[in-house]
Amino acid sequence: MTKQEILKIVKKKKISFIRLWFTDVLGFLKSFDIPSEELSHALNDGMGFDGSSIEGFSRIEESDMVVKPDITTFRIMPWIQDEGPVARMFCDVVEPSGKPFDGDPRYVLKRNLKEAKKMGYIFNVGPELEYFYFRNAGGTEILDKGGYFDLTPMDIGQDLRRKTVLALEKMGIDVEYWHHEVASSQHEIDLRYNEALLMADNVMTYRMVVKEVAMQQNMYATFMPKPVYGINGSGMHTHMSLFKGKKNTFFDKNDKNHLSQTAKYFIAGLLKHATEICSVCCQWVNSYKRLVPGYEAPVYVSWACRNRSALLRIPMYKPGKEMATRVELRNPDPACNPYLAFSVMLAAGLEGIKKKYKLPKQVTNNIYSMTEKERNDSGIESLPDDLYDAIRITEKSPLVKRALGDKVFEYFIRNKKDEWNDYKKQVTKHELDRYLAIL
Repeated sequence: MTKQEILKIVKKKKISFIRLWFTDVLGFLKSFDIPSEELSHALNDGMGFDGSSIEGFSRIEESDMVVKPDITTFRIMPWIQDEGPVARMFCDVVEPSGKPFDGDPRYVLKRNLKEAKKMGYIFNVGPELEYFYFRNAGGTEILDKGGYFDLTPMDIGQDLRRKTVLALEKMGIDVEYWHHEVASSQHEIDLRYNEALLMADNVMTYRMVVKEVAMQQNMYATFMPKPVYGINGSGMHTHMSLFKGKKNTFFDKNDKNHLSQTAKYFIAGLLKHATEICSVCCQWVNSYKRLVPGYEAPVYVSWACRNRSALLRIPMYKPGKEMATRVELRNPDPACNPYLAFSVMLAAGLEGIKKKYKLPKQVTNNIYSMTEKERNDSGIESLPDDLYDAIRITEKSPLVKRALGDKVFEYFIRNKKDEWNDYKKQVTKHELDRYLAIL
Protein backbone atom coordinates (compact mmCIF):
# COMPACT_ATOMS: atom_id res chain seq x y z
CA MET A 1 0.00 0.00 0.00
CA THR A 2 0.98 3.62 -0.50
CA LYS A 3 0.94 6.22 2.25
CA GLN A 4 -2.27 7.69 0.86
CA GLU A 5 -3.97 4.28 0.78
CA ILE A 6 -3.06 3.71 4.43
CA LEU A 7 -4.46 7.10 5.41
CA LYS A 8 -7.70 6.31 3.55
CA ILE A 9 -8.06 2.97 5.38
CA VAL A 10 -7.45 4.67 8.75
CA LYS A 11 -10.19 7.19 7.98
CA LYS A 12 -12.64 4.65 6.53
CA LYS A 13 -12.29 2.15 9.39
CA LYS A 14 -12.21 4.91 12.02
CA ILE A 15 -8.93 3.68 13.47
CA SER A 16 -8.31 5.55 16.69
CA PHE A 17 -4.62 4.95 17.33
CA ILE A 18 -1.56 3.56 15.61
CA ARG A 19 1.02 1.70 17.63
CA LEU A 20 4.59 2.17 16.44
CA TRP A 21 6.59 -0.97 17.16
CA PHE A 22 10.35 -1.45 17.27
CA THR A 23 12.71 -3.81 19.09
CA ASP A 24 15.57 -3.31 21.53
CA VAL A 25 18.83 -5.23 21.33
CA LEU A 26 17.60 -8.00 23.64
CA GLY A 27 14.52 -8.62 21.49
CA PHE A 28 11.87 -6.97 23.64
CA LEU A 29 9.10 -5.27 21.72
CA LYS A 30 8.86 -1.53 22.32
CA SER A 31 5.91 0.65 21.37
CA PHE A 32 4.30 4.02 21.66
CA ASP A 33 0.91 5.15 20.39
CA ILE A 34 0.03 8.08 18.21
CA PRO A 35 -3.46 9.36 17.34
CA SER A 36 -4.54 8.79 13.76
CA GLU A 37 -4.26 12.53 13.11
CA GLU A 38 -0.47 12.25 13.57
CA LEU A 39 -0.02 9.36 11.15
CA SER A 40 0.61 11.53 8.08
CA HIS A 41 3.40 13.34 9.90
CA ALA A 42 4.86 10.04 11.16
CA LEU A 43 4.88 8.54 7.64
CA ASN A 44 6.61 11.58 6.17
CA ASP A 45 9.03 12.64 8.88
CA GLY A 46 9.02 9.94 11.56
CA MET A 47 8.42 10.40 15.29
CA GLY A 48 11.11 11.34 17.79
CA PHE A 49 11.76 9.56 21.10
CA ASP A 50 14.38 9.27 23.84
CA GLY A 51 16.73 6.47 22.83
CA SER A 52 18.73 6.55 26.07
CA SER A 53 15.90 4.71 27.83
CA ILE A 54 16.02 1.72 25.43
CA GLU A 55 18.31 -1.26 26.11
CA GLY A 56 21.45 -1.00 24.00
CA PHE A 57 20.44 2.10 22.07
CA SER A 58 22.19 5.33 23.08
CA ARG A 59 24.09 7.15 25.76
CA ILE A 60 22.22 10.06 27.27
CA GLU A 61 24.32 12.63 25.40
CA GLU A 62 23.15 11.21 22.06
CA SER A 63 19.65 10.20 23.05
CA ASP A 64 17.52 11.77 20.30
CA MET A 65 16.18 9.05 18.01
CA VAL A 66 13.49 8.85 15.34
CA VAL A 67 11.25 5.94 14.35
CA LYS A 68 10.10 5.77 10.73
CA PRO A 69 7.09 3.48 10.14
CA ASP A 70 7.49 0.80 7.46
CA ILE A 71 4.33 1.16 5.35
CA THR A 72 4.43 -2.53 4.36
CA THR A 73 3.78 -3.54 7.98
CA PHE A 74 0.48 -1.71 8.53
CA ARG A 75 -1.97 -4.13 10.18
CA ILE A 76 -5.11 -3.77 12.28
CA MET A 77 -4.82 -5.61 15.62
CA PRO A 78 -7.95 -7.80 15.85
CA TRP A 79 -7.84 -8.29 19.62
CA ILE A 80 -8.34 -4.57 20.34
CA GLN A 81 -11.82 -3.30 19.49
CA ASP A 82 -13.34 -1.82 22.66
CA GLU A 83 -12.47 1.80 21.92
CA GLY A 84 -12.33 1.50 18.15
CA PRO A 85 -9.84 -0.34 15.93
CA VAL A 86 -6.12 0.05 16.60
CA ALA A 87 -3.40 -0.56 14.00
CA ARG A 88 0.31 -1.25 14.33
CA MET A 89 3.34 -0.59 12.17
CA PHE A 90 6.91 -1.79 12.58
CA CYS A 91 9.45 1.00 12.48
CA ASP A 92 13.05 1.51 11.52
CA VAL A 93 15.08 3.49 14.03
CA VAL A 94 17.14 6.32 12.53
CA GLU A 95 19.28 9.17 13.80
CA PRO A 96 17.92 12.74 13.54
CA SER A 97 19.99 13.13 10.36
CA GLY A 98 18.05 10.27 8.77
CA LYS A 99 21.00 7.85 8.90
CA PRO A 100 20.05 4.30 9.92
CA PHE A 101 20.85 3.66 13.57
CA ASP A 102 23.51 0.98 14.01
CA GLY A 103 21.91 -0.24 17.24
CA ASP A 104 18.56 -1.10 15.63
CA PRO A 105 18.23 -4.93 15.36
CA ARG A 106 15.94 -4.53 12.33
CA TYR A 107 18.68 -2.58 10.57
CA VAL A 108 21.22 -5.26 11.53
CA LEU A 109 19.13 -7.87 9.71
CA LYS A 110 18.59 -5.56 6.72
CA ARG A 111 22.35 -5.12 6.44
CA ASN A 112 22.96 -8.88 6.40
CA LEU A 113 20.17 -9.44 3.88
CA LYS A 114 21.81 -6.82 1.67
CA GLU A 115 25.03 -8.85 1.82
CA ALA A 116 23.09 -11.93 0.69
CA LYS A 117 21.47 -9.92 -2.09
CA LYS A 118 24.91 -8.88 -3.39
CA MET A 119 25.60 -12.59 -3.82
CA GLY A 120 22.27 -12.99 -5.61
CA TYR A 121 20.37 -14.65 -2.76
CA ILE A 122 17.04 -14.19 -1.00
CA PHE A 123 17.11 -15.66 2.51
CA ASN A 124 13.91 -17.49 3.48
CA VAL A 125 13.21 -18.81 6.97
CA GLY A 126 10.43 -20.82 8.57
CA PRO A 127 10.58 -20.97 12.39
CA GLU A 128 8.69 -23.40 14.64
CA LEU A 129 8.04 -21.62 17.93
CA GLU A 130 7.07 -23.66 20.98
CA TYR A 131 5.65 -22.19 24.16
CA PHE A 132 3.80 -23.07 27.39
CA TYR A 133 0.42 -22.09 28.81
CA PHE A 134 0.21 -21.69 32.59
CA ARG A 135 -2.62 -20.68 34.93
CA ASN A 136 -0.96 -17.33 35.67
CA ALA A 137 2.34 -15.48 35.48
CA GLY A 138 3.13 -16.26 39.10
CA GLY A 139 3.83 -19.96 38.69
CA THR A 140 4.05 -22.98 36.41
CA GLU A 141 0.70 -24.65 37.05
CA ILE A 142 -0.03 -26.52 33.82
CA LEU A 143 -3.37 -26.60 32.01
CA ASP A 144 -3.27 -30.19 30.73
CA LYS A 145 -1.48 -33.51 30.73
CA GLY A 146 -1.46 -33.75 26.95
CA GLY A 147 1.38 -34.99 24.78
CA TYR A 148 2.57 -34.71 21.20
CA PHE A 149 -0.30 -34.13 18.73
CA ASP A 150 -2.90 -35.00 21.39
CA LEU A 151 -6.45 -33.94 20.55
CA THR A 152 -8.53 -34.92 23.54
CA PRO A 153 -10.37 -33.09 26.34
CA MET A 154 -7.06 -33.02 28.24
CA ASP A 155 -5.74 -30.46 25.71
CA ILE A 156 -7.73 -27.43 26.86
CA GLY A 157 -5.17 -25.22 25.17
CA GLN A 158 -6.60 -26.06 21.75
CA ASP A 159 -9.19 -23.28 22.02
CA LEU A 160 -6.44 -20.80 22.87
CA ARG A 161 -4.43 -22.02 19.88
CA ARG A 162 -7.43 -21.68 17.56
CA LYS A 163 -8.13 -18.10 18.69
CA THR A 164 -4.45 -17.27 18.28
CA VAL A 165 -4.29 -18.66 14.74
CA LEU A 166 -7.41 -16.73 13.72
CA ALA A 167 -5.86 -13.51 15.07
CA LEU A 168 -2.59 -14.18 13.23
CA GLU A 169 -4.37 -14.84 9.96
CA LYS A 170 -6.36 -11.62 10.32
CA MET A 171 -3.01 -9.84 10.54
CA GLY A 172 -1.86 -11.44 7.29
CA ILE A 173 0.46 -14.03 8.85
CA ASP A 174 0.30 -17.42 7.13
CA VAL A 175 0.13 -20.38 9.51
CA GLU A 176 1.00 -23.89 8.30
CA TYR A 177 -0.30 -25.93 11.24
CA TRP A 178 -0.59 -25.98 15.02
CA HIS A 179 -0.66 -28.72 17.64
CA HIS A 180 0.06 -29.81 21.19
CA GLU A 181 3.75 -30.42 21.79
CA VAL A 182 5.55 -33.19 23.73
CA ALA A 183 5.45 -31.66 27.21
CA SER A 184 2.34 -31.06 29.30
CA SER A 185 0.77 -27.67 28.51
CA GLN A 186 3.28 -27.09 25.69
CA HIS A 187 2.13 -25.95 22.24
CA GLU A 188 3.43 -25.04 18.81
CA ILE A 189 2.15 -22.88 15.94
CA ASP A 190 4.27 -23.05 12.77
CA LEU A 191 4.51 -20.09 10.42
CA ARG A 192 4.82 -20.59 6.66
CA TYR A 193 8.31 -19.72 5.44
CA ASN A 194 8.96 -16.24 4.15
CA GLU A 195 11.71 -13.71 3.52
CA ALA A 196 13.74 -13.21 6.70
CA LEU A 197 12.88 -9.57 7.50
CA LEU A 198 9.15 -10.18 7.15
CA MET A 199 9.52 -13.37 9.20
CA ALA A 200 11.36 -11.59 12.01
CA ASP A 201 8.50 -9.06 12.13
CA ASN A 202 6.07 -11.98 12.15
CA VAL A 203 7.89 -13.68 15.03
CA MET A 204 7.61 -10.51 17.11
CA THR A 205 3.91 -10.27 16.25
CA TYR A 206 3.37 -13.99 16.93
CA ARG A 207 4.82 -13.75 20.44
CA MET A 208 2.64 -10.74 21.20
CA VAL A 209 -0.54 -12.37 19.85
CA VAL A 210 0.04 -15.64 21.76
CA LYS A 211 0.40 -13.70 25.01
CA GLU A 212 -2.51 -11.34 24.33
CA VAL A 213 -4.97 -14.14 23.53
CA ALA A 214 -3.91 -16.10 26.61
CA MET A 215 -4.27 -13.03 28.81
CA GLN A 216 -7.78 -12.38 27.51
CA GLN A 217 -8.70 -15.87 28.73
CA ASN A 218 -7.04 -15.23 32.12
CA MET A 219 -4.13 -17.53 31.28
CA TYR A 220 -0.43 -16.89 30.81
CA ALA A 221 1.75 -17.88 27.86
CA THR A 222 5.54 -17.96 28.07
CA PHE A 223 8.36 -18.45 25.58
CA MET A 224 10.85 -19.10 28.38
CA PRO A 225 13.11 -21.88 27.01
CA LYS A 226 12.97 -24.16 30.09
CA PRO A 227 10.28 -23.14 32.58
CA VAL A 228 9.75 -26.58 34.17
CA TYR A 229 12.38 -29.02 35.41
CA GLY A 230 12.19 -32.60 34.15
CA ILE A 231 10.21 -32.04 30.93
CA ASN A 232 11.05 -30.77 27.46
CA GLY A 233 11.92 -27.12 26.97
CA SER A 234 10.71 -24.88 24.14
CA GLY A 235 12.70 -24.52 20.95
CA MET A 236 12.51 -22.49 17.77
CA HIS A 237 13.64 -24.93 15.10
CA THR A 238 14.47 -22.69 12.16
CA HIS A 239 14.21 -23.88 8.56
CA MET A 240 16.36 -21.99 6.07
CA SER A 241 16.88 -21.81 2.32
CA LEU A 242 18.44 -19.47 -0.24
CA PHE A 243 16.52 -18.55 -3.36
CA LYS A 244 17.55 -16.88 -6.61
CA GLY A 245 14.31 -15.48 -7.95
CA LYS A 246 11.89 -18.40 -7.73
CA LYS A 247 14.61 -21.04 -7.79
CA ASN A 248 15.64 -22.81 -4.59
CA THR A 249 19.43 -22.92 -4.78
CA PHE A 250 19.57 -25.68 -2.14
CA PHE A 251 18.03 -28.31 -4.46
CA ASP A 252 19.98 -30.63 -6.76
CA LYS A 253 18.10 -33.50 -8.36
CA ASN A 254 21.34 -35.41 -9.05
CA ASP A 255 22.59 -35.48 -5.47
CA LYS A 256 21.64 -38.51 -3.36
CA ASN A 257 20.32 -36.21 -0.62
CA HIS A 258 19.03 -33.68 -3.18
CA LEU A 259 21.37 -31.04 -1.78
CA SER A 260 23.21 -28.63 -4.06
CA GLN A 261 26.83 -27.65 -3.52
CA THR A 262 25.53 -24.25 -2.34
CA ALA A 263 23.46 -25.99 0.33
CA LYS A 264 26.45 -28.06 1.44
CA TYR A 265 28.64 -24.98 1.78
CA PHE A 266 25.86 -23.22 3.72
CA ILE A 267 25.43 -26.20 6.08
CA ALA A 268 29.20 -26.41 6.58
CA GLY A 269 29.23 -22.71 7.50
CA LEU A 270 26.52 -23.19 10.09
CA LEU A 271 28.37 -26.15 11.58
CA LYS A 272 31.76 -24.42 11.70
CA HIS A 273 30.34 -21.33 13.40
CA ALA A 274 27.62 -23.05 15.46
CA THR A 275 29.29 -22.46 18.82
CA GLU A 276 30.11 -18.83 17.92
CA ILE A 277 26.49 -17.92 17.10
CA CYS A 278 24.98 -20.00 19.92
CA SER A 279 24.77 -17.11 22.42
CA VAL A 280 22.70 -15.09 19.94
CA CYS A 281 20.31 -17.96 19.13
CA CYS A 282 20.17 -19.04 22.79
CA GLN A 283 20.70 -15.77 24.60
CA TRP A 284 19.51 -16.32 28.17
CA VAL A 285 20.90 -18.15 31.21
CA ASN A 286 17.78 -20.31 31.08
CA SER A 287 18.42 -21.25 27.43
CA TYR A 288 21.14 -23.68 28.48
CA LYS A 289 18.84 -25.52 30.89
CA ARG A 290 17.09 -26.69 27.70
CA LEU A 291 20.26 -27.68 25.83
CA VAL A 292 20.91 -30.88 27.76
CA PRO A 293 20.74 -34.54 26.63
CA GLY A 294 17.46 -36.40 27.06
CA TYR A 295 14.86 -33.78 26.14
CA GLU A 296 15.01 -33.74 22.32
CA ALA A 297 17.17 -30.62 22.30
CA PRO A 298 20.40 -30.66 20.27
CA VAL A 299 23.68 -30.69 22.16
CA TYR A 300 26.22 -31.88 19.60
CA VAL A 301 27.41 -30.08 16.45
CA SER A 302 26.57 -32.40 13.57
CA TRP A 303 24.24 -32.77 10.61
CA ALA A 304 22.11 -35.54 9.19
CA CYS A 305 19.13 -36.32 7.04
CA ARG A 306 16.15 -37.06 9.28
CA ASN A 307 18.26 -37.72 12.41
CA ARG A 308 16.66 -35.53 15.08
CA SER A 309 19.57 -35.89 17.49
CA ALA A 310 21.71 -33.79 15.14
CA LEU A 311 22.04 -30.02 15.42
CA LEU A 312 21.29 -29.58 11.71
CA ARG A 313 18.64 -31.76 10.09
CA ILE A 314 17.77 -32.05 6.42
CA PRO A 315 14.02 -32.79 6.16
CA MET A 316 13.16 -35.65 3.80
CA TYR A 317 12.76 -34.68 0.15
CA LYS A 318 9.39 -35.34 -1.43
CA PRO A 319 9.18 -35.68 -5.25
CA GLY A 320 7.88 -32.49 -6.82
CA LYS A 321 8.67 -30.43 -3.71
CA GLU A 322 11.99 -28.93 -4.82
CA MET A 323 10.99 -25.56 -3.37
CA ALA A 324 10.85 -27.13 0.11
CA THR A 325 14.48 -28.30 0.17
CA ARG A 326 15.93 -26.69 3.27
CA VAL A 327 18.13 -27.05 6.34
CA GLU A 328 16.71 -27.04 9.87
CA LEU A 329 18.78 -25.57 12.72
CA ARG A 330 17.49 -27.01 15.99
CA ASN A 331 19.22 -25.18 18.85
CA PRO A 332 17.60 -21.68 18.69
CA ASP A 333 14.89 -21.01 21.24
CA PRO A 334 11.81 -18.79 20.96
CA ALA A 335 13.07 -16.19 23.46
CA CYS A 336 15.87 -14.97 21.18
CA ASN A 337 15.90 -11.70 19.26
CA PRO A 338 14.83 -12.98 15.81
CA TYR A 339 16.47 -10.08 13.94
CA LEU A 340 19.85 -10.87 15.44
CA ALA A 341 19.42 -14.66 15.36
CA PHE A 342 18.49 -14.69 11.66
CA SER A 343 21.43 -12.34 11.00
CA VAL A 344 24.07 -14.63 12.51
CA MET A 345 22.53 -17.76 10.95
CA LEU A 346 22.71 -16.12 7.54
CA ALA A 347 26.23 -14.79 8.12
CA ALA A 348 27.49 -18.25 9.11
CA GLY A 349 25.91 -19.90 6.08
CA LEU A 350 27.18 -17.26 3.65
CA GLU A 351 30.68 -17.59 5.12
CA GLY A 352 30.56 -21.28 4.22
CA ILE A 353 29.61 -20.38 0.64
CA LYS A 354 32.25 -17.65 0.29
CA LYS A 355 35.07 -19.81 1.66
CA LYS A 356 33.73 -23.10 0.27
CA TYR A 357 33.84 -24.96 3.57
CA LYS A 358 34.00 -28.72 3.28
CA LEU A 359 30.94 -30.47 4.64
CA PRO A 360 31.80 -33.21 7.18
CA LYS A 361 30.15 -36.61 7.01
CA GLN A 362 26.61 -36.79 8.27
CA VAL A 363 25.96 -38.64 11.52
CA THR A 364 23.32 -41.35 11.19
CA ASN A 365 23.62 -42.86 14.68
CA ASN A 366 21.81 -41.57 17.74
CA ILE A 367 24.43 -39.16 19.05
CA TYR A 368 23.00 -39.21 22.59
CA SER A 369 23.83 -42.92 22.87
CA MET A 370 27.43 -42.50 21.68
CA THR A 371 30.26 -42.48 24.20
CA GLU A 372 32.43 -39.40 24.61
CA LYS A 373 35.28 -41.23 22.87
CA GLU A 374 33.03 -42.16 19.94
CA ARG A 375 31.97 -38.54 19.59
CA ASN A 376 35.56 -37.33 19.79
CA ASP A 377 36.67 -39.90 17.21
CA SER A 378 33.88 -38.68 14.92
CA GLY A 379 34.93 -35.05 15.40
CA ILE A 380 31.61 -34.11 16.99
CA GLU A 381 31.90 -30.89 18.99
CA SER A 382 29.50 -29.91 21.79
CA LEU A 383 27.51 -26.71 22.05
CA PRO A 384 28.44 -24.43 24.99
CA ASP A 385 27.43 -25.73 28.42
CA ASP A 386 26.10 -22.41 29.71
CA LEU A 387 25.71 -18.73 28.84
CA TYR A 388 29.15 -17.82 30.15
CA ASP A 389 30.80 -20.47 28.00
CA ALA A 390 28.77 -19.29 24.99
CA ILE A 391 29.65 -15.61 25.49
CA ARG A 392 33.38 -16.37 25.85
CA ILE A 393 33.24 -18.06 22.43
CA THR A 394 31.13 -15.34 20.80
CA GLU A 395 33.29 -12.42 21.92
CA LYS A 396 36.23 -13.96 20.03
CA SER A 397 34.21 -14.36 16.82
CA PRO A 398 35.00 -11.94 13.96
CA LEU A 399 32.02 -13.35 12.09
CA VAL A 400 29.48 -12.48 14.80
CA LYS A 401 31.03 -9.05 15.34
CA ARG A 402 30.78 -8.34 11.62
CA ALA A 403 27.20 -9.63 11.43
CA LEU A 404 25.93 -7.63 14.42
CA GLY A 405 28.06 -4.53 13.92
CA ASP A 406 30.33 -3.02 16.55
CA LYS A 407 27.61 -1.23 18.52
CA VAL A 408 25.22 -4.16 18.94
CA PHE A 409 28.08 -6.64 19.43
CA GLU A 410 29.66 -4.62 22.24
CA TYR A 411 26.38 -4.06 24.05
CA PHE A 412 25.20 -7.65 23.63
CA ILE A 413 28.42 -9.13 25.06
CA ARG A 414 28.44 -6.69 27.97
CA ASN A 415 24.78 -7.29 28.80
CA LYS A 416 25.14 -11.07 28.70
CA LYS A 417 28.18 -10.96 30.97
CA ASP A 418 26.18 -8.84 33.41
CA GLU A 419 23.35 -11.37 33.27
CA TRP A 420 25.74 -14.23 34.01
CA ASN A 421 27.43 -12.37 36.87
CA ASP A 422 24.06 -11.66 38.43
CA TYR A 423 22.92 -15.27 37.98
CA LYS A 424 26.01 -16.88 39.51
CA LYS A 425 25.52 -14.87 42.73
CA GLN A 426 22.00 -16.24 43.27
CA VAL A 427 21.24 -18.86 45.91
CA THR A 428 18.71 -21.20 44.30
CA LYS A 429 16.02 -23.40 45.81
CA HIS A 430 17.95 -26.41 44.52
CA GLU A 431 20.98 -25.42 46.63
CA LEU A 432 18.87 -24.84 49.71
CA ASP A 433 17.04 -28.17 49.29
CA ARG A 434 20.26 -30.06 48.73
CA TYR A 435 22.70 -28.44 51.14
CA LEU A 436 20.99 -26.49 53.93
CA ALA A 437 20.17 -29.52 56.07
CA ILE A 438 23.54 -31.25 55.70
CA LEU A 439 26.18 -28.53 55.61
